[in-house]
Amino acid sequence: MLVIRLQRTGRKNSPTFRMVLAEHSAPVKGKFIEVFGHYLPTRDPFELDVKEDRIRHWVSMGAIPSDTVARLLVRHGMADMEKFAEKYTKKKSKNAVEEAPPPPPPPPAEAPATPETPAEPVQEEPPEAQTSPAEAKEPAATEEAPSEPAAPDVEETSDKPPEEGDSETKE
Repeated sequence: MLVIRLQRTGRKNSPTFRMVLAEHSAPVKGKFIEVFGHYLPTRDPFELDVKEDRIRHWVSMGAIPSDTVARLLVRHGMADMEKFAEKYTKKKSKNAVEEAPPPPPPPPAEAPATPETPAEPVQEEPPEAQTSPAEAKEPAATEEAPSEPAAPDVEETSDKPPEEGDSETKE
């Protein structure tokens, strides 16, 4: 598979790039088939000089421009390169995920329309019989429950003689 990509040239801290056609498995600074132009990012404004007709020819033959090359060509004004430029997705920070408001609750479902008929009166139970869901789970305090004898505050002493392994007895 052929790819149109940038090949770095230039000195340290002064990058310049060639736009080349190469096999995708070839090393970045290795062999290439054709040079399409150059890109000088350190100039203000940046300089991009390319042979658009040769790029169109190789793209029609099946060559795929890299994402960076496609973006540069779109900025340069070359049409039909948008499909090769991938969209960047921003990563959400962990804090933004935690602080995000909860999604709104779904709207309540509407009751189906019924023909106009008188509704049957609903009989209400007396207030003593009504219980809340919390009370339904716990037994009511009025119900009789077996009572446990209250524990005395003072320790009970036993009348039994101490055993041999007891730590309280020292001879």
